[in-house]
Amino acid sequence: MIKNPILKGCNPDPSICRKGDDFYLAVSSFEWFPGIPVYHSKDLKNWEIAANVLTDYSQIDLRNLPSGKGIWAPCLTYCEQEDLFYVIFGCMYSTAGRYHDCSNFIITAKDIRGPWSEPVYVHSAGFDASLFHDDNGRKYVCSIEWETREGYEKPGEICVVEIDPKTFKPIGYPKRVYKGATKRGCLEAPHITKKNGFYYLMCAEGGTGYGHCVTMARSRDVFGSYEPDPENPILTSYPKDFIRSADHVITSCFNPEVRLQKSGHGCYVDLPNGETYLVHLCGRPFLPELRCTLGRETAIERMEWTADGWLRKSGGKLPDDEVTEPKLPEYNAEKIPERDNFESEKLGLYYYSPRIKPSDIADLKARKGYIRLRGGESFCSANNASILARKLTGVYGTVTTKLDFTPEIYKHSAGILLYYNNLNYVFLRKYYSETLGSSALGITKLENGEKTEYTSARTAVDEREIYLRAVLSGKEFHFEYGYDGENFVGIGEKFDLTKLSDDYVGFGSYTGAFVGIGCEDLMFRKKTADFDFLDYRIDEDKEIE
Repeated sequence: MIKNPILKGCNPDPSICRKGDDFYLAVSSFEWFPGIPVYHSKDLKNWEIAANVLTDYSQIDLRNLPSGKGIWAPCLTYCEQEDLFYVIFGCMYSTAGRYHDCSNFIITAKDIRGPWSEPVYVHSAGFDASLFHDDNGRKYVCSIEWETREGYEKPGEICVVEIDPKTFKPIGYPKRVYKGATKRGCLEAPHITKKNGFYYLMCAEGGTGYGHCVTMARSRDVFGSYEPDPENPILTSYPKDFIRSADHVITSCFNPEVRLQKSGHGCYVDLPNGETYLVHLCGRPFLPELRCTLGRETAIERMEWTADGWLRKSGGKLPDDEVTEPKLPEYNAEKIPERDNFESEKLGLYYYSPRIKPSDIADLKARKGYIRLRGGESFCSANNASILARKLTGVYGTVTTKLDFTPEIYKHSAGILLYYNNLNYVFLRKYYSETLGSSALGITKLENGEKTEYTSARTAVDEREIYLRAVLSGKEFHFEYGYDGENFVGIGEKFDLTKLSDDYVGFGSYTGAFVGIGCEDLMFRKKTADFDFLDYRIDEDKEIE
């Protein structure tokens, strides 16, 4: 059996494709760099990180974008006729004034691991753009056409435009083709596929919160008209009817009968043996807070095509905790190591930095067996914060590092942090305390932009390497430190882990909590900190409660 979710932590908006016996799945990355993680599997059960598509500023520049903007809902496809991978992705620059300024680009690669071509601009009609390769060689882009006018149905309709298969330029203006299948509103996430002469349009409705769902429609013509499935929605955590709400989270749609909440934004793949599976996003909230600290994760469902040509989920509309695996050989996927001793000269694919390339601030060659971070702006910055992090995939366990750092002034800090975005994080830092006249440990917290320094936790420390640890125990976490790696002393108070979630922060940022190391130099931007290792011991199987 496959245990859901298959990708834990911040892995939303999955898009899946198949090349031969290999399955590839891309997810949203928002302000995190490198962008568009791609996972690989051969059995749909065991997955490994295979690549990050956007790796250079020439492809995308995320600096100074607000949290939650950046790369939304990439669509990964494989064109068998060309033996070529395609990714169409949108970069959301602003949602101010309900304009949702998003530009969509296409890039290609022969190998999923790259190199990827430079992006080609397509249009800015709306977000969640996807690419469809017709069997006659023609190509189409569909997306939500975001509606900005007063008196018109919002957020808009699904639109389709044919593009030149060589230049990717649209052939005319996008045409509106579909208004949705339910009263839930928030129509988005369109994907067009073709089967037995029908064009199928899979969408999400209900907003990316507790009323989320997957719907399906079909047409004999790619431009419609599209007939909705009479059984819509085909997947949801909340099967009851409701009318759209301005609140995208919609906690009133929480369903206590299911473990996986927020199920929606799906994409399916047909197997050569006739089996079909759907991947979709979901959330696992703390109760009763209804906060998903791990963000929106990726789950999988077994699907069936009915005799009259509709795609339905096996066993009903609700998401399954466990799913019958396909009739494929077991795949031994490469696991992310629990401990990284930084012995390699190449950074693991599972490390990310907010808005900037990790290589801008991280050096694996300066000191063998260590990673050296160059201090940047404060972690509140949306420009150049020196943070190296990985996705939090569970809420029980420890994350430990060993720090070699000699701060000279109070503007020098380095340490370990739990981070949601630049306005919500908790940072255990070593810095120079003028009050104590020596190096010290302290804790800084940002909560919806409000800064708190826990001066009562200030502790003088020796000028030698020091172990720092974050201890996660469900809804709470705290920090510890020590000098030998065996004996640790707690520092500061217990913090609320549930608050590091898009359900709590001032405006939903759509991501999830990360944990990592960082360095600040608020004077010259050049002070460095050396980290000996990062040890990630998180129990992913222990249930969130």
